[in-house]
Amino acid sequence: MGDISDGAARLAERLGQELATPSLLEQALSHRSWCAEQGGVPSNERLEFLGDAVLGLVVAEHCLRRFPDMPEGELAKVRAAVVNARVLAEVADQLGIGGALLLGKGEEASGGRTKPSILADALEAVIGALYLEAGWTAAEHLILGFLRQRIERAAAEPDDFDQKGLLQELTVRQGEGIPRYIVTGTGPDHDRQYEAAVFVNGVQRGAGAGGTKKDAEQEAARQAISELRRA
Repeated sequence: MGDISDGAARLAERLGQELATPSLLEQALSHRSWCAEQGGVPSNERLEFLGDAVLGLVVAEHCLRRFPDMPEGELAKVRAAVVNARVLAEVADQLGIGGALLLGKGEEASGGRTKPSILADALEAVIGALYLEAGWTAAEHLILGFLRQRIERAAAEPDDFDQKGLLQELTVRQGEGIPRYIVTGTGPDHDRQYEAAVFVNGVQRGAGAGGTKKDAEQEAARQAISELRRA
């Protein structure tokens, strides 16, 4: 790839890392659309695969040590509350990953720098690159640095992340029946985006988008809860 891009260099500074192999970080920021335009240079997909595994293990180990009396089912809820595309996209945005991405012209034009699925994938790839470059301790420090407080909040209310369940409890309690979701998907299979609308007693109360049907539905339920509680 030649010299590291300015975006990758600035990201390395924000991460507090002096990288012996900076090309790994640049690869972590290389979306497949950009790689195709460059003649097939490696994209961030393999690093994303590794980063996803490192992320899951770091969070699982931390939860196991931090909450020694928490049952397995509750531990799984806490992990799911923080290891999901919505949260990872928020963290990626805080780190400025969107501005550092290498995107193809089409993806750039369609707003790829703000797409939650692209941001979440890139963050996982950055974690994978950091793990390969600096090892477990550095990756753990980064992950817990941006997820520790979220983990604590999720552990305090382990059911809070399940917005669909909370919405159903609310609507049934109010005599409105069970919410109904309509989900549509757009885009190619490798970069599918979903939009969900949730209806309560025939009236749309929320809408959401995400890289998975579940994420889109959860966001729609979150909006519906907010609206119903204001009513």
